[in-house]
Amino acid sequence: MEIYIVQPNDTIQSIAEKYGITVEKLVEDNGLAQPNHLVIGQALVITFPKQTYIVQQGDTLKAIADSFDITIMQLIRNNPHLLDNETIYPGENLVISYNTSKSISTNGFSYPFMKQETLIKTLPYLTYLTIFNYAATKEGNIFTYQDESNIIKTSKEYGAVPIMLVSTLTPRGEQNIELAYNILLNETFQENHINLIIQIMKNKGYQGTNVIFYYLNENNQGLYLNFLRRMSQRFHNEGFLLVVSINYIITTDNAEKYFTKIDFSKFNELVDKLIFTRFVWTSNYIPPAPINNINFLRELIKYVSLNTPSNKIMISTPTIGYDWTLPYIPNSSNIYTLSLDAVMEIAYETNSVIYFDENSQTPYFYYKQQYFENTIQHIVWFIDARSYMALNQIIIDFNLDGNAIWNVMSFNSQLWTVLNTQFNIIKTNINTDDT
Repeated sequence: MEIYIVQPNDTIQSIAEKYGITVEKLVEDNGLAQPNHLVIGQALVITFPKQTYIVQQGDTLKAIADSFDITIMQLIRNNPHLLDNETIYPGENLVISYNTSKSISTNGFSYPFMKQETLIKTLPYLTYLTIFNYAATKEGNIFTYQDESNIIKTSKEYGAVPIMLVSTLTPRGEQNIELAYNILLNETFQENHINLIIQIMKNKGYQGTNVIFYYLNENNQGLYLNFLRRMSQRFHNEGFLLVVSINYIITTDNAEKYFTKIDFSKFNELVDKLIFTRFVWTSNYIPPAPINNINFLRELIKYVSLNTPSNKIMISTPTIGYDWTLPYIPNSSNIYTLSLDAVMEIAYETNSVIYFDENSQTPYFYYKQQYFENTIQHIVWFIDARSYMALNQIIIDFNLDGNAIWNVMSFNSQLWTVLNTQFNIIKTNINTDDT
């Protein structure tokens, strides 16, 4: 796999010809909604299959998968268009495999109202689907936002393990630290909370729970560990998975960034997966900055790996772009979230040039917007194939368990193309007795 950066006068046809691939393959691998709307500085993924197969008369997907000892899910991941049209024709060229380096787990975060079309396109790439639908309330009680039975059922049909996410967050990402301590400091509330989670998992068909730890530090880690020990024992006795997402704390001192240093090996002993992530929701107090800082994340994982086995660790990949108005004024400036398609369309319509920050390994661009007689400047930071490659390199270098994507509410072809051409995606046995 290679990454090509769009240059002046490039066209989708000229790039395809340069690499000896079809325009259709280039468009599919990069999810180009507007193939003729290329932007200078845009990153495009160029894939080179390890093995392909020409469809013969009478072939079926199952027969082809069986003959190459792969699953139908692998065949679909390697040929995403098969989800839109499962009919195959003699002479059609199918990708059987890529030169992958290792097997990894993938986890996608979603809300229950995810569009069915997007869900079905995404599930072949997921080991786990974590559904954000439950919030803790006073005394350890649990509030649910809406019915999620369809997304659970569909995830199992496509071999993705459904995981229930419980947090003290609102759907807009607002943290209630008082509520968190209300539960952490009261064993009766904890017992009630755990009982309710187990009851919901059994009733709904979840196979595990993901809890988010916010504001974890040296002073309060004992409280979190006590709660986790109680939860771990109950979950594992009942046969459920326990996943913890660590929303790691970043502090700044004289322009230098630091993370809270905690012995995560104690947490690792109690859980099935540890996800290191930065949950970020749109708010006007977030200053313009790279969506993800690869070098900082690498230092964090290097520290964590000193005393924590890497086979349970997952790192988070953000998928959303952010658009700030400038000059930035805290609590006043507007900020908008954007999908990759929306980012590219804005860049194209404003004739912008995309730049790349080598330190954080993230792209950005500026554009101007006319509002009546005023000209408003914007900066957009987002993630592209180069960012995904850098994140994947951390997984390879530290032999991590895999990648957790925040979030999968919109389908990002480039993200999945990069993952699928570098790694074998693990699919586990799904318990379908309760679906």
